[in-house]
Amino acid sequence: MPLPGRPEAIERSAAKTMKKSELQKAVIYCRVSGTKQVREGDGLRSQEARCREYATYKAYEVVEVFRDDASGGSADRPAMKAMLASLRKRRGCVVIIDDISRFARDIRGHWDLRDLLREAGGKLESPSIEFGEDSDSILVENLLASVSQHQRQKNAEQTKNRMRARAMNGYWVTRAPIGYRYERVAGHGKMLVRDEPLASLVAEALEGYASGRFETPSEVKRFLEAQPAYPRNSNNEVHVERVNEMFSRPAYAGYITYEDWGLNLVPAKHEPLISLASWQAIQERRNGGAPKVPARQDLSDDFSLRGFVTCGHCGEPLTACWSKGRSARYPYYLCDTRGCPVSRKSIRKEVIEGEFEALLCALRPSEGLYNLAFQMFRDLWDAKLASARIQSGSLQKEMREVERKVTQLLDRIVDASSASVIAAYEKRIKELETQKALMQERIANCGKPLKSFGETYRTAFGFLANPCLLWHSDRIEDRRAVLKLVFSDHLPYVRGEGYRTPEISMPFRLLGGIQMDEKGMVPRGGIEPPTLRFSVACSTN
Repeated sequence: MPLPGRPEAIERSAAKTMKKSELQKAVIYCRVSGTKQVREGDGLRSQEARCREYATYKAYEVVEVFRDDASGGSADRPAMKAMLASLRKRRGCVVIIDDISRFARDIRGHWDLRDLLREAGGKLESPSIEFGEDSDSILVENLLASVSQHQRQKNAEQTKNRMRARAMNGYWVTRAPIGYRYERVAGHGKMLVRDEPLASLVAEALEGYASGRFETPSEVKRFLEAQPAYPRNSNNEVHVERVNEMFSRPAYAGYITYEDWGLNLVPAKHEPLISLASWQAIQERRNGGAPKVPARQDLSDDFSLRGFVTCGHCGEPLTACWSKGRSARYPYYLCDTRGCPVSRKSIRKEVIEGEFEALLCALRPSEGLYNLAFQMFRDLWDAKLASARIQSGSLQKEMREVERKVTQLLDRIVDASSASVIAAYEKRIKELETQKALMQERIANCGKPLKSFGETYRTAFGFLANPCLLWHSDRIEDRRAVLKLVFSDHLPYVRGEGYRTPEISMPFRLLGGIQMDEKGMVPRGGIEPPTLRFSVACSTN
């Protein structure tokens, strides 16, 4: 009911003529749709001021004010629940709202709350509408609640349509992924930009998993937890679910996918952290395509070889532990397999790890083979660049063929009536769109290496020249990478004798010129004469 236009002073005077104990008790309920409106707007205070003015005019005593910052379509509103609880205690209290849209934003929710209010002994009033129980009043109330519902649904549709259209244009429209932040850019509005140092950390984690440097999401989790700048949860850890969520986002490769909106691998405007090929490699590894490596997940800084070195008698991986002496603790490796001849017989850590380092040092290639391999890779690099420049035409032809297949499948979807057949066609279209995006990336990069030959292979050849450098790294991830890159199988160790001849990966097998088919014990002096070794001082970063 609109307020009469009488002066405010007269209203206050009229209220004072009644005793305070005789005044009708009233509470005020205010609501805005979200916390952003609380921070940046004045909606709650404006609603409260109007309701207090109405209470003064009606000579009501306002005993409490309840404020919500939740959608009107939600039934889970803390202030609404608190108000109903308060009404049950007071009984016979008036509830003042600024407008019917502040009470609920759909017809069903409105009448559900009206019933709860009635059961709690409350009476709903507003300066904008007069509530009643007659048919005309109920009709008006229904119409206003219906209009409020329509406005909410229309706003949601318009917001969704605008967000979808912006996503179609290549802009990320939801919460910024870790490694990015929103920034206003001329000609683009708010868009994602790199957020350093998080962007570099995320890129390293993604590339590491794609290349096999990190074998499992748990390894990526430990890598991120070792970075002080990376955000953690309330338990001061990075949950593995957040790692898997990071793996699933093509936004890091410069593409946008919103399946609910029918958008798949839309080229994005923001700068990618990794290539689409790397992101696709991550998906293949997550779907079971990851290579098997002879390592376990619980390698630690204390025992880097645990789980990788096996017992030379039974073939089971060695475990490790600390033994407490009178004045200190001592680290040991041991076989914990029942029935093994050396079960529970310890091996000092400095012995087994010292012999392992000697084995690594013995794998350094000769000067001649190293120089030959370096030149071969240089020649292959140049030949690859030359051939890449003429591949663009064939790739474009392949891409046109993919586009033709997509068109055919779309035509079949129109004619199909079976839900399972349509789903199969849609899945195939999604796969073809991914192939097309990969081809577009390859065409754009034909003959354009991301880095020079030296930048690309410096670390790799430095590692081949002397794997001990990386083994001495302070990071467990680097030491685990050594195990994966140097050895193709578990490393057997015989207590009291040493390591058996290991299965070495192909690069070291070729560069070392070692015949690894003969099984036996590694000589204490190494695999090749020390005079033939060539050491290269290099960076492993």
